[in-house]
Amino acid sequence: MAPRTRRPRTKEDRQRRGSRSLLAVLSLASVTVMAVDAQGGDGSPVESARSAVGDLLAPVQSGASTVARPFREVPEFFTSNRDLRADLHRLEAENANLRGQVNTTSQVRFRAAELDGLLRSSRRSGLALVPARVIAIGPAQSFSQTVTIDAGTADGVHPDLSVLNNDGLVGRVIAAGRHSATVLLIVDERSMVGARLGSNAEVGFLTGRGSLDGDSPLDLDLVDDSETPGKDDVVVTWGSRGGSPYVAGVPIGSVTKVYSTPREQAKHAVIDPYVDFSSLDVVGVVVDARTKGDRAVIRAGDVDTGTRSDQEGR
Repeated sequence: MAPRTRRPRTKEDRQRRGSRSLLAVLSLASVTVMAVDAQGGDGSPVESARSAVGDLLAPVQSGASTVARPFREVPEFFTSNRDLRADLHRLEAENANLRGQVNTTSQVRFRAAELDGLLRSSRRSGLALVPARVIAIGPAQSFSQTVTIDAGTADGVHPDLSVLNNDGLVGRVIAAGRHSATVLLIVDERSMVGARLGSNAEVGFLTGRGSLDGDSPLDLDLVDDSETPGKDDVVVTWGSRGGSPYVAGVPIGSVTKVYSTPREQAKHAVIDPYVDFSSLDVVGVVVDARTKGDRAVIRAGDVDTGTRSDQEGR
């Protein structure tokens, strides 16, 4: 058997052997240092070296922590952001709900006040009224300035009845269905109302200018051209035979201006109506006191508006 020949050691073999030796020495040194440190307790000879290394590495560790913190906090950021968005949506919903409650409460109070005003008007004038709400504003029946109310023939409402609110005359019914009716407003250009001055009982005719804004003047022409209306004089309805289409004595407005034209000797008056036609809501239709229908009638003898308000709200 031929003797085994040994392969000569290369440089790589020597480096690998040296690395293993160095690793063994370092491992032995580490074990020795740990053993000495464990036996030394608080007075360990390694403590000073540990403190020095800690002071040296503290800035590096702090910087590394600062750099790594945003990456560690990314999941927490998205979780917090979702929670904040959910809280924001919840608060917005609660706020909208509260605003709706406030608006509803204010509207109910306003309508209750309007109904109380109708009762006072009924007591003052002795008129019987069917309460109704304005549900639409716009052209109807070829007239330009009309409103639709939520009361009709089932409630005792029919054409040629006067309509008023707690401020004064609103207009007259020109068409009626079973549960709704169309009212021609006195501010319409085609409307003509017999009127009387409160100071001297002079009569004339009142016409509108076709405007629904807050400033909706009316024009008054007296029958007697020699009479001059006085400024701030109160104007009321003259009244029609049988109270149709207009009952007598309903306030309309007051005189704000008197003028005449060079070709005419007659005086003309501008009337500021008491009713704000741009914010009509609750109105009353003048009916016969014996009227019976689906809706309760406000009569001069009524003393409790709560019952009327409840029935009106149905």
